[in-house]
Amino acid sequence: MSASNTVYLNLREMTQVHRKDVYVKDVGSVYCSNPVIQNKCRAMKIKSIREDGQHCYIESALDVIAGLEQLDPSIQVNNVGKVEYIIDYHPPKKPIPGWQWAKTVFVCIIGFCGAAFAIMTFNNDVNVTDVFQKVYRLITGEKPQGFTILELSYSVGLAGGILLFFNHFAGWKLNTDPTPLEVEMRLYEENIGKTLIQNDSRKEQEVDVS
Repeated sequence: MSASNTVYLNLREMTQVHRKDVYVKDVGSVYCSNPVIQNKCRAMKIKSIREDGQHCYIESALDVIAGLEQLDPSIQVNNVGKVEYIIDYHPPKKPIPGWQWAKTVFVCIIGFCGAAFAIMTFNNDVNVTDVFQKVYRLITGEKPQGFTILELSYSVGLAGGILLFFNHFAGWKLNTDPTPLEVEMRLYEENIGKTLIQNDSRKEQEVDVS
């Protein structure tokens, strides 16, 4: 078999789609030195979704490989991606004007109130005000009257430290490294995918046993 007929298939673990007809190009990448075969493989339909609501479908790469080899018996498929992959179908919805902004504002308010409450309770538990007063008295030898430079430095440093740690403010970033939130979101998505696949495997085993 010639090398030009070898197809390399790389399927992503989870793909969100909004159309009921799902093609190979929607869930992964295909490479072949023969561009005609590559385009034909990318355009092969792998699933037609019948349900109207949101749903996740656990599919096997073996079915895709079998479909590609049936499409063109002269090709040999090498899978370099996932063995099982997830199609996350979301029906298309008309965008509601201002809805995204409303959700963003709501989340920001909840996050701000929660963070402010956590910081205040921490400061109250460790009695930060008393510590600042003692430090100010040790340095200056005078009793502080109201707020001092220590409280101001603490507030500015706290805000600056948060921005530096999360490495993200609006569209501005210090470097190209992913932020801690982005890392946690990717880990969360990976765990969701693994859990869905494992649950589906358990269901199949229960059916086989019964």
